[in-house]
Amino acid sequence: MTQEARDLLQKALALPESERAELAGNLLSSLDTTVDQDVDAAWQQEVAHRLDEVQSGKVKTIPWEEVQQKGRTLLHDK
Repeated sequence: MTQEARDLLQKALALPESERAELAGNLLSSLDTTVDQDVDAAWQQEVAHRLDEVQSGKVKTIPWEEVQQKGRTLLHDK
């Protein structure tokens, strides 16, 4: 990694979490410029299916804080 990249990383890490997440998403998006239409369509179908399940009450959502805690527990137990 160049010094310029390290400097940018340090500045990025100092940003609030929401801005870091947005920046990370933009960086990831810039790496993959090809769009597989079949994959994109499949994801759209999956999103619609999951939304229907939530709206119908078939599945319950889990608060983000609970998901984060479970993830941390799983990572630390390894």
